[in-house]
Parts: sequence; C-alpha cells; structure tokens
Amino acid sequence: MLISIEGIDGAGKNTVTQRLRKELDCEVSVMSFPRYEDSIHAQLAQQALYGKMGDLTDSAYGMATLFALDRFGAKEQLLVAAEDTSSLLILDRYVASNAAYSAARVGEESVVDWIYELEFERLGLPVPQLQIFLDTDVAVAGQRAVARAADDDCRTRDRYERDAGLQARTAAAYRRLAQQEWAGRWIATADADMIIQSVKDLVGEQ
Repeated sequence: MLISIEGIDGAGKNTVTQRLRKELDCEVSVMSFPRYEDSIHAQLAQQALYGKMGDLTDSAYGMATLFALDRFGAKEQLLVAAEDTSSLLILDRYVASNAAYSAARVGEESVVDWIYELEFERLGLPVPQLQIFLDTDVAVAGQRAVARAADDDCRTRDRYERDAGLQARTAAAYRRLAQQEWAGRWIATADADMIIQSVKDLVGEQ
C-alpha cells in the first residue's frame, strides 16, 4: 500500500510519520521526496533552490519536471509497494506536493492537470491509496521551520521555505486538491489522532 503525507514546510509531517511507524500493526517503511541523497534530479533541484543553477527556479514547470523525474527514478519500488497489501510505504511528500507548489507559483489550476498527466499518465507513477494533507496553521508551520533551521546548521532554509507567501498559497492549493479528491482519496486535518485512525482503518480494509 502507498499513502502520502503532504503539507507545507514545518507542518509536522515527520512527527506524524514516526507515530504511524510505531502504532501500525503492519510492516511500515518510509520514502521521502525529494530524494536529495539518491537522485541527480533532486540534487539539481536542490542546487536551484539555493541559487546555484542560474534562473532555473524562475520556471515553475522546469522545477516541477525535476521533482517528477526524481519520483520516476523510484518508480519500480513504488509500483511494488502499491501492489503489496501486507505492508505500507509512507511517502513524505509525493505528486500532490508538485501540484500544490506549482499551482501556488503559477496561479493557474491548469498546471495541476499538467502535473497529473506528467506524473501519473506519462511517467506511470502509481496513485496512492490515501493522501493526507496535514493542515497545520501556516504561521505555526513557519515558526517551526525557522526554529528547525536555527537548531541545525546543515538545515538552511531554501528559496521556497523562506517565502511565507508561497507557503500560504501552497496550503490553500493543498486544501483545494483535498476538496476535489484530486488523484483519489484524501483526508485534510491537523489532528494527528484522526490521521492515525484513518490509516489504521485503511490498513484494516486490505
């Protein structure tokens, strides 16, 4: 099974993910996107976000393509996990992240359709059984992201993370995706207990 946990920077995705690993009665593994340590496409995107790739970040479509190709590099592992009902692969950000951030940058919903076509249809990535939007207050998430960066010298915030307006627009885009049930089933909440129970229910259905 595949589920994705989505949210803006500082939303608390890692905290919820760790709770799921502890509380679920099945084999659980985690894959985080972007895969900065394993994927050349993710590494190029990271360099762009820190201003080392010229004007690449000015192109929302260019950045989205790099993030999509990062996921494509893990396609076989994702396909196997999607078909395995005895275990769960938690995705810390997935295709919806690309859709939300791109919509927030471009300001047009057409980019969401383009992301769907690119990643799910052309690249053939599997659709997750459940997408979870961790709907944390934008100001609270921003404070967490700042504190996290201050506590870790290796965790300097990138261009997207420093842009408070982009984070707010991205949260709004996530809410629209959840309301539309974009690419399948969603839950949108900041209640970790509700998330845990929803995932337990999903596992129990298999």
